[in-house]
Amino acid sequence: MTGTLVLAGTPIGDVADAPPRLAEELSGADVVAAEDTRRLRRLTQALGVQPGGRIVSYFEGNEAARTPELVEALAGGARVLLVTDAGMPSVSDPGYRLVAAAVEKDIRVTAVPGPSAVLTALALSGLPVDRFCFEGFLPRKAGERLGRLREVAQERRTLVYFEAPHRLDATLAAMAEVFGTGRRAAVCRELTKTYEEVKRGPLGELAEWAASGVRGEITVVVEGAPEKGPEELDADELARRVRVREEAGERRKEAIAAVAVAAGVPKREVFDAVVAAKRAAP
Repeated sequence: MTGTLVLAGTPIGDVADAPPRLAEELSGADVVAAEDTRRLRRLTQALGVQPGGRIVSYFEGNEAARTPELVEALAGGARVLLVTDAGMPSVSDPGYRLVAAAVEKDIRVTAVPGPSAVLTALALSGLPVDRFCFEGFLPRKAGERLGRLREVAQERRTLVYFEAPHRLDATLAAMAEVFGTGRRAAVCRELTKTYEEVKRGPLGELAEWAASGVRGEITVVVEGAPEKGPEELDADELARRVRVREEAGERRKEAIAAVAVAAGVPKREVFDAVVAAKRAAP
């Protein structure tokens, strides 16, 4: 008989949000694989539970090397519990490699559902939640970050990102540049913690707000691209869309054609908008 891999959600802020089954799994697992064993110790103390099995570290730096060891334990019948610092394993946290390896070996994988920064931020954002996509962390380098944002510039689903506080201002500024300053968004900070804050507004305003510095764990929720008719797109917006595509590597001719099709307007109208914008530039 093979064992079972259990992915367990942990609190993203308030320890009282821990699911009751988490304590049961911590005490009953043969192996507890934790992203940070020190944080695990603080969590078990807060829950008043003593892990019954062996505790090992499982983080980005040793994930590849430790996965075979954990799969071997699972193959031998062990119940392995995987926990990360906050939220669900595998969601921008260690876990994917282990899940994939276990599935390949036909080992049972189950979960203890728990708090999720993605879903909590979505629910609090005030933005549409019927369709959304999670984009994780954006690249740290400015050029790569802009490129990634341009890939989803026309995405109509609500977008969710994680971001480090010291990069938030640059990220919001890049979003305003690519998506437009008027696109609605919400910055969710320190969710479920004492100083929880949700700042809502257009990307341009949020970028200005973040310029003075923001602290804490950050989740950013951005409204999807609007469905605009031809009459709603002025010349400046048509030219901006062409510029975004050109900066992403498209030739101007192809960019103009693509924007014209997406906007439902003649290519000549888009071409004239680009020429006008070029003449107006300093």
